[in-house]
Amino acid sequence: MKRLGLYLHIPFCIRKCAYCDFLSAPAGETDRISYVQALKKEIQCMGKETKEYQVDSVFFGGGTPSILEPELLEELLLQLRESFCITKEAEITLEANPGTLTEKKLAVYKKNGINRLSIGLQSADNEELKKLGRIHTWEEFLDNYRLARQLGFSNINIDLMSALPGQTRESYERTLDKVLELKPEHISAYSLIIEEGTPFYEAWEKDELLLPAEGEERQMYYLTERLLKAAGYHRYEISNYAKSGFESRHNNKYWTGEEYLGMGLGASSCFDGRRMKNTEFLPEYLEEIKMRKEIHIENHLLTRREKMEEFMFLGLRRMEGVSKERFFKEFGEELLEVYGETINKQEADGLIAQNEKQLWLTERGIDVSNRVMAEYLF
Repeated sequence: MKRLGLYLHIPFCIRKCAYCDFLSAPAGETDRISYVQALKKEIQCMGKETKEYQVDSVFFGGGTPSILEPELLEELLLQLRESFCITKEAEITLEANPGTLTEKKLAVYKKNGINRLSIGLQSADNEELKKLGRIHTWEEFLDNYRLARQLGFSNINIDLMSALPGQTRESYERTLDKVLELKPEHISAYSLIIEEGTPFYEAWEKDELLLPAEGEERQMYYLTERLLKAAGYHRYEISNYAKSGFESRHNNKYWTGEEYLGMGLGASSCFDGRRMKNTEFLPEYLEEIKMRKEIHIENHLLTRREKMEEFMFLGLRRMEGVSKERFFKEFGEELLEVYGETINKQEADGLIAQNEKQLWLTERGIDVSNRVMAEYLF
């Protein structure tokens, strides 16, 4: 049977963070219940179209999935198992924000097969957390993390951010040191990006947001790689580090072009040669599910050229890069025949390296990765 990943979007949070441009917002209990019932119907519907697939990864993202009452999340997990063929070894991840986890919730997660937690710490400095608009403190995170360990969770990711307002290289190093002491299995480390439409963007436009200088930001970036490598973490993607055997199976699907199905508000899919996206408006989503109408606002059959672009753009995010053999198997052409001019130029500039089997970004190429990858778009 073919393999499939599932993504379920839970668009609710306690409070919108100042930097966040994700599809999320606070909502009351009535809206959460209505949403879960609609999502269950979508799960039923999509399950009927994927009988020839085995699901080997499930990811609850948001928003803050851990904001849901445990009974609601249990309903979703039961519906998933009823509608899809989920393998016994499937990786089932739930994103959680510190301060929203309880012993009852964690017990329900464990009982229903959730075996991986992704906890959004961002910083171990309480002042930095306050500036971000986060709802938790370092101490609350620590309590939640230890509780998860006590309940038997042995695969935990911690999300971190650097280049924050008021952050210094020294304060960021303290965050890394504190997190490494906890020995999580996986660490995702991102630089803050100022997104249009957020309070941070408005403050930045008015020159009211004090961010670290570019040189200091680069120091934080290199510090992350050095300290995590010394602590035994393998960097397998530009922003992701894992202990051996704990790479995110679900995220690897995105970077290697495997099929995944997104369900819920605004969720995206790569399935059956198509890119699809659900409506982003909650009332519309609820009504269309109720009336059994089309919920996709995008349903695009990918061209061969678009598939090539995604193969390169996403594959180069991984440290091992892209496989020349797999490119030929997918498209019937040699990689150098299609992208030879770009590859030769970038290799001469020291941005990529290659051997007979692979093509990958150099350290210099990683520094300007968005520009490098954009050159593979026709």
